[in-house]
Amino acid sequence: MDDRSFDAEGEGSLRARPITDNALLRVLSEADRAALVPHLEVVPFRNGDMIARAGDPANSICFPLTGIAAVLDSLEGDRRYAVALVGNEGFIGWPLLLGDGRWPHDVVMRAEHGVAVRLSAAALHGALTEHPKIRAVLLRFVGVLMTQMGRTIVSSLAHSIERRMARWILLYHDRVCENDICLTHEEFRLMLGVRRSSVTDALHKLEQDEAIRSLRGRVIVRDRERLLRLAGDTYGFAEAEYRRLLPG
Repeated sequence: MDDRSFDAEGEGSLRARPITDNALLRVLSEADRAALVPHLEVVPFRNGDMIARAGDPANSICFPLTGIAAVLDSLEGDRRYAVALVGNEGFIGWPLLLGDGRWPHDVVMRAEHGVAVRLSAAALHGALTEHPKIRAVLLRFVGVLMTQMGRTIVSSLAHSIERRMARWILLYHDRVCENDICLTHEEFRLMLGVRRSSVTDALHKLEQDEAIRSLRGRVIVRDRERLLRLAGDTYGFAEAEYRRLLPG
């Protein structure tokens, strides 16, 4: 296993991916990255696969190379709501950086098939002891993720369904390769916490603004600038913090 790529057998276009497709691994110095490479294991995920389950032991972290990991919080009655998204700009497994050994959330692969490289908790802690700058990079991302979650909370309290929907579509658009995004009514329900009829109404309004085209199980981004105007201050703060804290 070298510093450049991993072989994801049988995953089509995901077959050979350089590990620097993950922005955090790319930000690390060559020496810090080399300390992780021998311990990384490629893991393919299909759309809908569970990456982590709330309450289970957190025994590894994952760096997505492709795909979107949706972070879901759960309430009684098996009600789940999306609180954040992570793509190849980040990693999954922040409890291990914060002194916790269990997953606080469900994490599910969304929108498309994906592939990640996984690092065991033991290998992570060993690398952090010898290469403390790795911890600094990972914790900066944790801070950005908390900012994204905070904006999700504020937006849910203060903004219209259409504005919140525009924000979530932008978050997906940032993390996929195309304008055509697999987004179902059920996915929007997890993100917005509203009935399917409200999802349909909001999609129609975004279509009327010519920002998107809504098809069965898919959303096609037609005009990102219009989505940005519709989203307003629900979007952009966490993204700016990422660029400030993790340049390059």
